[in-house]
Amino acid sequence: MKVPFIDLGRFEEDFLERWSEVSSDVVRNTRFVGGPDVARLEERLAAETGAGHVVGCANGTDALQMALRAVGVSDGDVVLIPDATFWATFEAVVNVGGRPVTVDIDPADAQMDFELFLEALEAHEVRAVVLVHLYGWGSAHLEDFRATCRRCGVPLIEDCAQAFGTLRHGAQVLGGAEIATVSFYPAKVLGGCGDAGAVFCADGELAERVRLLGNHGRTSHYEHGLVGWNSRMGGLEAAYLDLSLRYLPVRLAERRAVTERYRDELGGLGMTFLAPPEGYLENAYLSVALMAPARRAALEQGLRDAGIGFGNVYPRSVSEQSGATGHLAGHVGGANAATLGRSVLNLPVFPYMEAEEVDYVIGTVRRVLDETDDLGPRGPFDWNASWL
Repeated sequence: MKVPFIDLGRFEEDFLERWSEVSSDVVRNTRFVGGPDVARLEERLAAETGAGHVVGCANGTDALQMALRAVGVSDGDVVLIPDATFWATFEAVVNVGGRPVTVDIDPADAQMDFELFLEALEAHEVRAVVLVHLYGWGSAHLEDFRATCRRCGVPLIEDCAQAFGTLRHGAQVLGGAEIATVSFYPAKVLGGCGDAGAVFCADGELAERVRLLGNHGRTSHYEHGLVGWNSRMGGLEAAYLDLSLRYLPVRLAERRAVTERYRDELGGLGMTFLAPPEGYLENAYLSVALMAPARRAALEQGLRDAGIGFGNVYPRSVSEQSGATGHLAGHVGGANAATLGRSVLNLPVFPYMEAEEVDYVIGTVRRVLDETDDLGPRGPFDWNASWL
């Protein structure tokens, strides 16, 4: 048996038939860029999340750049970001002229450390903050981040590239954000048939500025109110996402069931599974386990030998990346993000995994871990252990 890390080709019985009809209609009527399909998707996303306004765009990285520019980040401005995130968070700040300052993570939830965030606000003249909801949940201190930024007058952008469908106290986490961004890259829980993204705004004027930025600053077809760029969502991507939204609840339930089996059946065998803080219902974008690096290497080899895919999301912190040289304006805190990178392993999670596939993954992990007694302790993961 072979089990991929993710399989994007598993669909509901009627999905491809319905997609054939929808896509044919889009092409037949040449609704290729923008148009009613994008408008319908934006309205539906707003209704689904409770956000006031949604602006579709070409991809998640553009969504971040549009959000940063919309809140006024420009040349030389300091922007706080977590040290554990995908590179796009960092490069989006640089691409709009900002100066990123990384803040280390809290081991309790793997999100930006709130106390270190407060230190960073004191130490730097901060123009904006990007809070990343990593791994399909978010910070246990989300409300504190939001309240502090409101009190200080510092715009808070919530990077929800991995958190669409994540609930906080029963409501979509996106709905409570002043401004948030999403990626619809195909591998996300709500993925497109190509690249796409969106910006979610509570304020209508801010949303209109975002929309102008993504469409050449147009106020009419040949009138331009500001300098933007081209980041328009295509009609086919919008139609695909709109169709996929109808199936999302079942797909999320499938993902959650797999991650729960991993936690229940593999926890305490030399790997510690991270779980969402209290108050969150994760979207189960990833299964996240931590272990001693030597044990992780042994398990990775065992998974390869068994034909099982796996991930390391992400193997290096942002501040460790060679590309950060010359752009990083500072770092606040220690090296928890680096420890996370050396220790994290992600097992396969995707909708419609067969029970036999999950059994095979669990059985393989158990077998390999039984052979790793000398490669680190089997107790809860110790962020300060000497073997790290």
